[in-house]
Amino acid sequence: MFVKICGITRPADAIAAGDAGADAIGLNFVPESRRRIDLATARAIVDATPTGVMRVGVFRDHSIAEVLGIVDALGLDGVQLHGHSLPETTTLVAAKVRLLTLAMTVAELSVRSLDTHPDCVVMLDGPVSGSGEPFDWQTVGDLTTRHRILLAGGLAPGNVANAVRQVRPWGVDVATGVETVPGHKDPEAVTRFITRARAAAASA
Repeated sequence: MFVKICGITRPADAIAAGDAGADAIGLNFVPESRRRIDLATARAIVDATPTGVMRVGVFRDHSIAEVLGIVDALGLDGVQLHGHSLPETTTLVAAKVRLLTLAMTVAELSVRSLDTHPDCVVMLDGPVSGSGEPFDWQTVGDLTTRHRILLAGGLAPGNVANAVRQVRPWGVDVATGVETVPGHKDPEAVTRFITRARAAAASA
């Protein structure tokens, strides 16, 4: 069970996520996000992140040059693309990182083809990305049999086990559900989230 703790804004939270067993942390570069960080902050977080924890940049409708510039500047391991990414874009970015995630809200499932991005992990989010709002997990259907699904949107220590047992995703992603205030993670909540997600995956 792959677990990503997203919206990291402080080095201490990156350390706590790694100590709790997270596979990856997310660094948000979306201008409208409450968890957006600048390059200097991102560099401090990257430098503090424990060895073995992937550092994933989160972008929305940035140009390829912007994405790859930040990837190179920080030595990121992964990229998460929100917005409208063309297959050519994902191909170029995928060549530069170990993990490429294509993010979309559950509402977009009916209008976007996942088959044009076959090598991407697909992150399914709630109605509004970053809001912490859940969605009806039954909507995922059999997508997990055809794609690596990273489930997000309203997950928290209290519901992640049910989500994992019902959806059986490749991984789970959380930001709001383990925070005290936007961008500040609660280490105990992070640990509970990861422990419960993995226990549910092991028993599914």
